[in-house]
Amino acid sequence: MKIVVIGGTGLIGTQVVNRLLREGHEAIAASPASGVNTVTGEGLESVLEGASIVVDVANSPSFEDAAALDFFERSGSNLLAAEQSAGVRHHVALSVVGTERLQSSGYFRAKLLQEGLIARSHVPYTIVRATQFFEFVGGIADFSTRANVVHLTTAAMQPIASADVAEALADTVLEAPLNAVKEIAGPERAPLAEFVATWLGHVDDVRKIVVEDDAPYFGMSINDGSLTPGPEAGIMPIRFDQWLATSNARQHTQA
Repeated sequence: MKIVVIGGTGLIGTQVVNRLLREGHEAIAASPASGVNTVTGEGLESVLEGASIVVDVANSPSFEDAAALDFFERSGSNLLAAEQSAGVRHHVALSVVGTERLQSSGYFRAKLLQEGLIARSHVPYTIVRATQFFEFVGGIADFSTRANVVHLTTAAMQPIASADVAEALADTVLEAPLNAVKEIAGPERAPLAEFVATWLGHVDDVRKIVVEDDAPYFGMSINDGSLTPGPEAGIMPIRFDQWLATSNARQHTQA
């Protein structure tokens, strides 16, 4: 079975492709580097020829409001139109838990637009919303730092390992389309500051943390329900301490 992974050379896409290849599928990593550009449409017709399933894990190269909106609108429209022409039977897309609750952010408005394009298309689909990746905890700390002090909200989070996200996406590929959204999360829910403190300690970072009720999260006001999944979410197994013990946490500083 031919499966095309859009964004297949990135953090999640690489792991999805490798898992599918191990299982004997024809998994194609599609990206601008391989001549496939969903924003311009370049290479889409060729790469989708004979494809049964498409996994879209591509992300906007910019988190700026207008740039993110332009990326997801153009990329999603081009990709879904090409899939319909090619007879693709299942579109699997990665999104973010809390997207509909974080609409003060232009990036999340763009993600919700992407989800809407998928839901209104004629291609059967499953949208997988994941919580924040363990790999992004260092980036949260950096973005929240002022004068070498990390200012964090009291809100909770339930982050997930990128490896578990890839596993969940690969499993979804082999299931029937839901034509709906499903959520996945890591096994531990705790205040955001606890995860950041653990990460800082692991990498011997001496920055202090100040916890404030009204501290913004990437410019947004959030609460315990903003970043955490609902009761029906799939809970993946890798704990934060397990990930820290086996990963080069210092290199993951991008949120």
